[in-house]
Amino acid sequence: MRLMSFPGPFKRYEIDYLNSADLGRLATISPDGTLQNSPVGFSYNEALGTIDVVGYNMAKSRKFRNLATNNTVAFVVDDIASRNPWRVRCLEIRGTAEQAEAPDGAGLIRITPKRIISFGIDDTDTEPHDLVPYSRDVPTTAD
Repeated sequence: MRLMSFPGPFKRYEIDYLNSADLGRLATISPDGTLQNSPVGFSYNEALGTIDVVGYNMAKSRKFRNLATNNTVAFVVDDIASRNPWRVRCLEIRGTAEQAEAPDGAGLIRITPKRIISFGIDDTDTEPHDLVPYSRDVPTTAD
């Protein structure tokens, strides 16, 4: 399967939000079913519509090895836009991940979105407690 025809799975404001963030959190599933949640560096791969997770010695990390037995992942980027009034922003990406290789030969994790949940990123006018998450499945087509 491949992603729908671009512009890709993300809205422009979601891409801008991803590009402004320094850190995300990646949840993977270990072979015994235990969840692991790790802070990670990442970038949005606009050519593929994926999230590429990078880091020191990535190919030797537990999160990288977890993908060999279960490729289901969740990835979150969030922040607090304001404390008064309290306003949070969040982008959650649920999908599958693969062990891949960066151009420099280092390991990387490539996340293909299947479901995207966006909250508070594009709407700064609505009262914080009146905001509603924007959830959607990412359409795919067969090759």
